[in-house]
Amino acid sequence: MLGHYAVMDVLVFAGYGLLLVTSGWLFNRKNHSAKDYFLGGNTMPMWLVAISVLATSQSAATFLGGPDQGYRGDLTYLSTNIGAFIAAFFVATFLIPRFYKQNVYTVYELLQQRFGESAKQLAGAMYLFGRVFASGARLYMAALAVAMILFGNIDADSVIISTIIITVVGLVYTVYGGIRTVIYSDVLQAAIYIGAAVAVIVVLLSTIPASLSEIIAALENPAPGEASKLLLFNTDIDFSNSGVFSLLSVFTGFVLLNIAAFGLDQDMTQRVLTCKNAKEGSKAMLLSVVMVIPVMCLFLIIGLLLYVYYQRPDLMSSLGGDEPVPTFAGKPVTIFMYYVLNEIPDGVRGLVTVGILAAALSTLNSGLNSMSSVLIQDMYRPWLERRKQKRNNSHFVKAGRIAMAGMALALGSMACLCFYWQQYTNTPLLQFALGVMVFSYSGLLGVYFITLFTERGSKNSVICALFAGFCVPLFMQPYVMKSVFPETWVIELGFTWQLVIGTIVSTVICAAGATPQRNQATA
Repeated sequence: MLGHYAVMDVLVFAGYGLLLVTSGWLFNRKNHSAKDYFLGGNTMPMWLVAISVLATSQSAATFLGGPDQGYRGDLTYLSTNIGAFIAAFFVATFLIPRFYKQNVYTVYELLQQRFGESAKQLAGAMYLFGRVFASGARLYMAALAVAMILFGNIDADSVIISTIIITVVGLVYTVYGGIRTVIYSDVLQAAIYIGAAVAVIVVLLSTIPASLSEIIAALENPAPGEASKLLLFNTDIDFSNSGVFSLLSVFTGFVLLNIAAFGLDQDMTQRVLTCKNAKEGSKAMLLSVVMVIPVMCLFLIIGLLLYVYYQRPDLMSSLGGDEPVPTFAGKPVTIFMYYVLNEIPDGVRGLVTVGILAAALSTLNSGLNSMSSVLIQDMYRPWLERRKQKRNNSHFVKAGRIAMAGMALALGSMACLCFYWQQYTNTPLLQFALGVMVFSYSGLLGVYFITLFTERGSKNSVICALFAGFCVPLFMQPYVMKSVFPETWVIELGFTWQLVIGTIVSTVICAAGATPQRNQATA
C-alpha cells in the first residue's frame, strides 16, 4: 500500500489532511435554519458561487476523463462550451429570475404551482434517481484512482473499498456545515486540482525532449491516415458515440444537457440560489462557464502530451520511448494514473493524487447537500405539513444531515455498480460520466419546456413525461436493444442524440395533458 510514493509525497498527503481538518473546522459554522443549511441565507458572494459551480462540474471525471479524451481523441470536447454558453443564457433569462421570484429552495417547487404537490415530488424523485447515477459514476472514477494509489490494482474489491473511503471522508467533511461549507470547500478543492494539472503539464513539457513546435507538429500529424489531434471543431454528421462532440451535437444535445445541468439539476442550481438576488446568480453561472474553458483545456493538454510521451517514440527516443505503450491491469483507460504512479517526480506525484481526491470530494460534497435539500424540502417537509405536524428549524437541519447520510450510501452503492457497468460497455470515462445523466434529464427538460412556454400539461401528463424520459434513453442502450431486437436492428446512438429524442418524446407527452384548473394546481 502506497508503495509508489516517496517521503515527499507522504508529506503532501499529510499537508492535505491537515488542510481538510482546518478548513472543515473553519467552514462548519452553525446553521440556525433550513435556509441557512440549504441556501446559505442568500449571502454567498457571486465569485465564490461561480468557482463552486465550476468545481461541481469539473469532477474526477474531468481529472481522469479529460486526459483520457486527449490521449484517445482530440480537442473537440472544448467546442461543447458553445452549447454551455447558449444554455447558460437560457437559464439566466428564463429560470433563475423565476426561482428567486418564487423564493424556492429547490428548482422543482415551480412545478407545484402548475401541477400540484405530487408533480413536484415526482420531479424531485427523478432528479434524485438521475443524480445517484451521475454522481455515482463520478465517484466510481475517483475510486479507480484511489484503488491504484492504495492497492496497486483496480480489482473489484479494491475499487469497492476505495469507494467506501471516499464516501465516508466526503460525508464527514460536509454533513455539519451545509451549503456554506460546500461552497468554501469547493473553492479550496478547485485551487488544489487546477494547481495539480498545471504541475503535470510543466513536468511533461520538461521531460519530452522536443521543442514546443515539434510537439505541435507531432499532434497535427499523429500518424499516416489519422486526423489531427488538435482538431477543435468536428463538422461530421455522425450519430454514433464517436460523433458526440461534433458541432451538430454541440448545438443540439449539449445545449439541452447544459440547460438541464445549470437550470434543472439541483446539484448546480442550488449554488446559484445562494446569491443575494437573481442578477448575482445569473452572473455567477455565466462566469463559471467562462472559467470552465481554460480548466478543461488543461486536462486535455495533459492527454495530448501523454500521447506524445507514449505514442511518439521518434520524439522520445532519447528516453527510450520506443518501449510498448503501458497499460494497467490490461486497461489503457487508466494511462494517466499509470504515468502518475510510475513516471512523475516525487512530490508532484503526491500533489496530483491530492488533486484527484480534491476533485472527487468537491463533486461528492455538492451532490450530498443538493440531494438532501430535495429530500427534505420537496418530500419530507410537505409530508409533515399534510399531517399537520409542526417542527422547528433545528429539526429540519438535523433531518438534512440524516438524509445526507442516506444519500452517501446510495452514491457509494451506485459507484460499485458502475465498476461493472463501465467495464461491460467499454465506454470512455468522459462519455460514460456524461451519458448517465440522460436518464433523468430527458423527462425534466420536456416537463419544464411545457411549464415555461405553454399553458398545456397536467399532473398525469407530467408523470407520464418523466417516466417516458427515462425509458426512451434506456431502450436506446445497445445492451437493451440486443435483448429485445434482432442483431441487425441494433444501432449505436450517441448519448447527446438519446437526450434529444428523449426530450422530444417527453415534451410531446407532457403537452398532451389538458390545462389544469387554478384550484387544482394548489391542491
